[in-house]
Amino acid sequence: MDVFSHGLWGGIAFGRRRKRDFWAAALLGMLPDLVPFGPFFLMALLGIVPLHFGGPPSLDNIPQFVFSLYSVTHSLVVFALVFGSVWVWRKRAYLPLAAWGLHILVDIPTHSTEFFPTPFLWPLSSAHVNGVPWSHPFIFFPDVILLIVLYVWFFKIKGGWKANGKQI
Repeated sequence: MDVFSHGLWGGIAFGRRRKRDFWAAALLGMLPDLVPFGPFFLMALLGIVPLHFGGPPSLDNIPQFVFSLYSVTHSLVVFALVFGSVWVWRKRAYLPLAAWGLHILVDIPTHSTEFFPTPFLWPLSSAHVNGVPWSHPFIFFPDVILLIVLYVWFFKIKGGWKANGKQI
């Protein structure tokens, strides 16, 4: 799934209580892609690696650190350890962090083996699913439509973060 959809899904799923929770969940939903690909994108803008338009770049042009960071940020094992550690440290769950887990769960069936399959059991296993890429119309358009419907429901029908003039 694209990075912006991950943020929107994280926000609507785990950030409906307060604006602060929304922005935290949105950022945490995008973080698994921003951590590995953000530096690569900056390197491309600075001319350090080739800038590519019109589809995914060649895997040969992607530095090894991107693959390593991708494995860490897309692992349910790593997510569970971090989520559990934060829960123990805070003595309660930090729900916006669950957007990271949602990101991984959504990526498992929406990434093919051709370009960054999701290593959801890393470092225990290199298992991955050969899913339907998120750019396929079968995935992309329902994703956009469902996000629009959910955000209209949240802001227009439920009243967003304010219900009856009170912060919820």
